Amino acid sequence: MTITLTKEMQQMKEMIRNFVEREVEPYAIQIEEEDAIPEHLVEKAKDLGLFGISIPEQYGGIGLNAVGKATVLEQLGRTHNGFVSLISAHTGIGSTGLVKLASEHLKNKYLPEMAAGTKIGAFALSEPERDRMQPIWQQVQKRRVITG
Repeated sequence: MTITLTKEMQQMKEMIRNFVEREVEPYAIQIEEEDAIPEHLVEKAKDLGLFGISIPEQYGGIGLNAVGKATVLEQLGRTHNGFVSLISAHTGIGSTGLVKLASEHLKNKYLPEMAAGTKIGAFALSEPERDRMQPIWQQVQKRRVITG
């Protein structure tokens, strides 16, 4: 099967590639050492619409199809996994369930802020012995960080 990208997707691919090479990659070591993504990179990702790639346009996203999303994630995959995971978890498991299964009320409530990147989708897993496990988190500025 041959897949041909539209002119718009080719332009988006090049834009994301340039963003990764020029703006994210220089911070890869810092991201690894500090276990945190610099806020200015998150803000730039918001400006580029990366948090909305899988959210329909009617809720403020870009609404890319699977090929478009794969194209974007392929380019993001050229840099530190921590940065890629922020976007891919949010646009995958973090928002797909809402897009596909939520009521219109919930879509209108959450998806616009998720598309803008002001609310970040995430998920957590538990183990079979979950009764003995309690998540450990701490407040860091305006965010809760799970530490165990």
